[in-house]
Amino acid sequence: MYRQRQSNNYCPYKKFKLLRKEAYHIIFESDTRGGRLFDIILLWLILLSVGVVIIESIPSFQERFFDVFYFIEWIFTALFSIEYLLRVWSSPKPWRYIFSFWGLVDILSILPTYIDLIVPGYHYLLTVRIFRLLRVFRILKLVRFNREARILLEAMRGSSHKIGVFLLTVLSTVTLLGTLMYVVEGSKSGFTSIPQSIYWAIVTVTTVGFGDIVPQTTLGKLLSSVAMIIGYSIIAVPTGIITVELSRGRLASKKCSNCANENPEGSKFCNQCGEELVE
Repeated sequence: MYRQRQSNNYCPYKKFKLLRKEAYHIIFESDTRGGRLFDIILLWLILLSVGVVIIESIPSFQERFFDVFYFIEWIFTALFSIEYLLRVWSSPKPWRYIFSFWGLVDILSILPTYIDLIVPGYHYLLTVRIFRLLRVFRILKLVRFNREARILLEAMRGSSHKIGVFLLTVLSTVTLLGTLMYVVEGSKSGFTSIPQSIYWAIVTVTTVGFGDIVPQTTLGKLLSSVAMIIGYSIIAVPTGIITVELSRGRLASKKCSNCANENPEGSKFCNQCGEELVE
């Protein structure tokens, strides 16, 4: 009799544990059909919610459809709140998820709407809007669904030293150009200090050209022309560096003949299915 009662008590717990494990595979992983479906639905919800935020910022739409936007926002908030609670519940280590990067992104994507309830009133509308702009953080979760993001990050990591040298060279160039322009033009033309002149050099080299500070002398215009030409050559450098690293990553990878998974250079077996890789 005792064993039968113990067995009856154990069955619901076992079912609950299996349900939690299944929920974890669906919510946190995408290698199952349910996980892929969950990711696709979540992806569209994120895109729709961000789209609503963008449309809501248009004054004419905001005035005419304020109640509609408010209702839609609460629907999205409820859905993302349920998603967040499910993630906490299904995670083997809830506190680790809560304080992880994505956990903070998830909570920041739903907090602003609840803050709106605590801080109501027209006078606080601007402050509430600043907090509600944090909903845009939802778009960061799109990285989870981009398989190519890993390749891009590896390329950026591989080219970090080259880009660092490049940025140091650019900093030295704009400092030199700014100092020369300060000496040539002086405060009469708006170059009141070396930092102000360096600001002009950055704006000119990046081909932004605000036009708030303009050289007046012939030598100053000549330096401006040199800065513009340097700017056009500088823009292409980081793009080329990252492109080379991306090409290396593509060439270095080995494709599995069984599952078509890309594997790092030097791999002997596929890290997805375990198939031996042919040279």
